Amino acid sequence: MNRRDLLKSIAALPILTTAVFGKNSVTKNKIIKPKRLKSGDTVGLIAPAGYADDAEFQRAVQNLEGLDFKVKLGKNVRQRYLYLGGTDKERVEDIHWAFQDSEVKAVWCLRGGYGITRLLPDLNFSLIKKNPKIVIGYSDITALLVAIHQNTGLVTFHGPGGSSTYSDYTKNHVLNVLTNPSAPYKIELSENNKAREDQAYKTQTITKGKARGKLVGGNLTLLSVMNGTKFQLKDTKGKILFIEDVNEPPYKVDRMITQLRQAIDMRQLAGVACGIFTENNRRPAATETQPTPQTNEPPETTTIDVIKDRLGDLGIPVIYGLSFGHIREQFTLPIGIEAEFDTESATVTFLESGVI
Repeated sequence: MNRRDLLKSIAALPILTTAVFGKNSVTKNKIIKPKRLKSGDTVGLIAPAGYADDAEFQRAVQNLEGLDFKVKLGKNVRQRYLYLGGTDKERVEDIHWAFQDSEVKAVWCLRGGYGITRLLPDLNFSLIKKNPKIVIGYSDITALLVAIHQNTGLVTFHGPGGSSTYSDYTKNHVLNVLTNPSAPYKIELSENNKAREDQAYKTQTITKGKARGKLVGGNLTLLSVMNGTKFQLKDTKGKILFIEDVNEPPYKVDRMITQLRQAIDMRQLAGVACGIFTENNRRPAATETQPTPQTNEPPETTTIDVIKDRLGDLGIPVIYGLSFGHIREQFTLPIGIEAEFDTESATVTFLESGVI
């Protein structure tokens, strides 16, 4: 091969690599931080997952106005299709509208429920990347947050939905993260959560230590169902995984963690921070019409027992019971920023802000 042919071959390598292995194998998205919110800013309220009834909708508007924001409604926010907040087309349209509308400074999801995973293949990630702004929610919204972050590099926010209950703890943390960021920013357990007698609210160290890395995660059910798709968690080495869930009996939590372990190498995580797994901490009792699930699981088994069993052998710091999840008092987690948690003090510290 002469010199001219060699240079042509070298020049063609990036094109060939992209064509054969895909764009993400050549370049990774750089982290993009959205602009912080200010008092009086306009936020776009959309319902990209489940349908919200009138009471939920009104509460969402009042909550956001109570945070001193103006609310601009998505065109389809009051639509309903089956149990969803509109058809797939209508919900995708509202997501794109919220990112494209220059008046809208943040995209606030009204509620979770179900339906985001149906939309992911139709999202215009190029449009979102060109119009970076805060997007916030939790539960089913996990799928949207993870997909946007992984496909654009945009920091997204696992925090209260529009219709959530905004306790002082919840309100203070969401405003501090979105409007008045500081770094380092240390978050302690909610005193009200600590005072709860429910065992699901009791913080426990599974494996002691400190973990430092970029935050990734969300609702365990959503992280589980995204496995095997092009939207599943990727590039998790050295990151802090945070997880939470609600109304899932222990054997189902076991199933989902097991699936996650087989989809990603969890031993290469920096650590795992578990929120509060609420409401169904034990398997359901048998009835005449609904026998106990045949899981070979003793009746006294709890979700925390399962978390200890499935995460306690990873050789990395693991803690259960931090103040996030489907609970009244929750703090907001920016996906994609550097953070640290300490099992001894049960604190999370953001080492950088999630907004600029």
